[in-house]
Amino acid sequence: MLAALAGEVRSRPPFWLMRQAGRYLPEYRELRAKAGSFLDLCYNPDFAVEVTLQPLRRYGMDAAILFSDILVVPHALGQPLAYLEGEGPKLDPVRNVEDLKRLSRDRFHETLAPVYETVRRLSTAIPEQTTLIGFAGAPWTIACYMVEGAGSKEYAHVKRWAYGDPAGFARLIDLIVEVTAEYLCRQIEAGAETVQLFDSWAGVLPIGEFRRWVIEPTRRIVALVKAKHPETPIIGFPRGAGHAYEDYVADAGVDAVGLDTTVSPLWAARTLQPRLPVQGNLDPIMLATGGKALANAASGILEALADRPFVFNLGHGVIQSTPPDHVAELSRLLLEWPNRG
Repeated sequence: MLAALAGEVRSRPPFWLMRQAGRYLPEYRELRAKAGSFLDLCYNPDFAVEVTLQPLRRYGMDAAILFSDILVVPHALGQPLAYLEGEGPKLDPVRNVEDLKRLSRDRFHETLAPVYETVRRLSTAIPEQTTLIGFAGAPWTIACYMVEGAGSKEYAHVKRWAYGDPAGFARLIDLIVEVTAEYLCRQIEAGAETVQLFDSWAGVLPIGEFRRWVIEPTRRIVALVKAKHPETPIIGFPRGAGHAYEDYVADAGVDAVGLDTTVSPLWAARTLQPRLPVQGNLDPIMLATGGKALANAASGILEALADRPFVFNLGHGVIQSTPPDHVAELSRLLLEWPNRG
């Protein structure tokens, strides 16, 4: 994977899957029941290492991604966070400059110390040829959760703050930029060989705001991380960016870009891949469907993108209802790709 991220074309493209460790695996569900809360699972290095390794044992991916969650960053800033069964994450909303006073960096790295320990252990626990990926949420997406207090369909609170008081909202973004860069650097120092920035809600912004709140904060994080770790590749994933993928690739400073499900592989091959390696972008529902539909879709992506630097992945995370056997089907197809005849 590191060779592909460095611009090499591999005879068999490397692969890993977003959310490759998780609820679709029975061994994960068993461990999750023992852990107590989801945060207890994330903050317990014994559990987090085991969960990270589970899909590698089954499927032999070329990369392992640290098992954690993007919302440990606001949690480490002192924002109360809980994961409610059937509802997802809930946070006490931060919706104006006055609310920012409730946040503090004082215990940020102390809170995240178990995550760094998990990375340290994984750096020796995974196979030597397997790349270890660290990650964080990108500032816009983290701000969405912090301001809305949960997932959202309209993002009304965060947009109103960003549009109506951009100077005040920039204070929140600035804080997230600074601590996220520190967080990624600590992961790299613990053993992460590449890192990914997940901007799951990048696509909800119009282009001018996208440049201001997605591209520019990402560019700043990349610059801060590269100042300390210039050789570590950084993957950006601006989900839903549409035609703004071109602007993101040109200006965000990332070394590779993850494509969401809606991006045409042929368009990406013409427009993005000449500039940098791309990653993606099988529809997770196609993986859950399996069979001929899965094989045809995966082969189409490979045919379009495998002749240039490329990492095979999904266009978003593995969904809970995915049969493990379907992941095995995909793994076999990808591992046998050089022998496709």
